[in-house]
Amino acid sequence: MAFSIWTDTSANLPTHTCEEMGIGVIPFHFIHNGGGEECCMDTEAFSYDAFYEDLKNGGTAVTSMINTEAFREVFEAEAGVGKDVLYIGMSSGISGAYAASAISARETGEKYPDRRIIAFDTKGASLGEGLLALEAGRMQRAGADLDEVLRELERLRAHMMQVFTVDDLMYLKRGGRISRMKAVIASVLNIKPILRGDEEGRIVVTGKTVGRKASIRALADDLIGNIDRKDKCSVGIAQAGCASDAEALISRIHAALPDLEIMSVPYEPVTGSHVGPGALALFYISSHERSV
Repeated sequence: MAFSIWTDTSANLPTHTCEEMGIGVIPFHFIHNGGGEECCMDTEAFSYDAFYEDLKNGGTAVTSMINTEAFREVFEAEAGVGKDVLYIGMSSGISGAYAASAISARETGEKYPDRRIIAFDTKGASLGEGLLALEAGRMQRAGADLDEVLRELERLRAHMMQVFTVDDLMYLKRGGRISRMKAVIASVLNIKPILRGDEEGRIVVTGKTVGRKASIRALADDLIGNIDRKDKCSVGIAQAGCASDAEALISRIHAALPDLEIMSVPYEPVTGSHVGPGALALFYISSHERSV
């Protein structure tokens, strides 16, 4: 049975990559400096450096919750032309978007009982979500059916490591993911936290470094010591207005693993507005299951 693959803009995949792989993208929205709702669908045209520089200088960006209708429109359009649907979405541990997609999937399935409408919780964000969507697309092109893709996604999800550092903890504090006292102390002492997505897709602090160079080294060492070198899934890096730090991270990784394929992208503005300018994240498949 034919099935279509969908993700959302939080997956942080380049527009041309999604088009080449035939992956549909549902837009998430943000409001920049009190203006109207915006979305970042054309990743090549968006001014990432200007966006994050504005946030550094006091600009604001807030996100708006996607509703069930936005998912339902896509799911029903696909089901109406005889396709099953696999939506690969953002972690339920940090966003209500997955819950909205699951409701829409259930309701669409009731309306089209001959179709399978599946919302898959990656328990990840940015390329922790996007790399899984890409692997689903590759498998589909190679002839895998929906059940085969789902089994592989479940395996990859358990091993997808998401480790990152931020330049300013106050952005995570605003989202309720770290206390104000910790954020203030860290900023004063130049402490750079090491954070992870845990097995439930929630953000947890697992370590700390002093200074930016030490945090970049910690990210690289994490991958070098734990990556499953036999796995086909690419490594991903996302950065929020700190492209030079991403290059430094790539250089450190390639010094140890020169043949490793690495996808490096700017943080799209919805997720980026929560982690803040200076965020640097690394995504890879580990030889062991993720836990903290």
